[in-house]
Amino acid sequence: MGRTLENKQEIVADLKETLSQSQLAIVINYQGLSVAEIMDLRRRLRPSGTVCKVTKNTFMEKAIVGSDNWQPMSEFLNGSSAFLLVKEDFGSAIKAYQDFQKATKKTELRGGVMEGRALTEADIKALGDLPSKEQLMAQIAGAINGVATKIAVAINEVPASLGRSLKAVSEKEDGNAPPAAE
Repeated sequence: MGRTLENKQEIVADLKETLSQSQLAIVINYQGLSVAEIMDLRRRLRPSGTVCKVTKNTFMEKAIVGSDNWQPMSEFLNGSSAFLLVKEDFGSAIKAYQDFQKATKKTELRGGVMEGRALTEADIKALGDLPSKEQLMAQIAGAINGVATKIAVAINEVPASLGRSLKAVSEKEDGNAPPAAE
């Protein structure tokens, strides 16, 4: 069954739209995966907001034409390609793919693209090892909370020490100074 020109244009437009919302694209060789396994991969990726597109390389080539951000992907477009298009949480997406790969041992990571740069498998693994956005926010909140607590303690300390100083000065001036320690 051939695809109509209109249908092909829709596919390319959909790819462009998804790419425009993505921060990271990972290209994998999916040869040997069953339909059920591809559905399993998509299910695993869904919580991270990642879309898995299985499409012809020619469609992806058309989708990235003229885009400096995604142009480096052209070097990975050969064979049976699936594209993991990651919108936000790339750490979770990469971990989900790695877990899937451990379970199936059928795919091969060709590379990826982020911010106009081609990424190797090692680069993608390093990205996957970074803390998630939530973990970073929790660490920052913890650090801010710790600093805020120290500031609050220091601010509370100022009136107390000022009060002690004023009391000591007033007692000295009144001649009611406490007796010196012998």
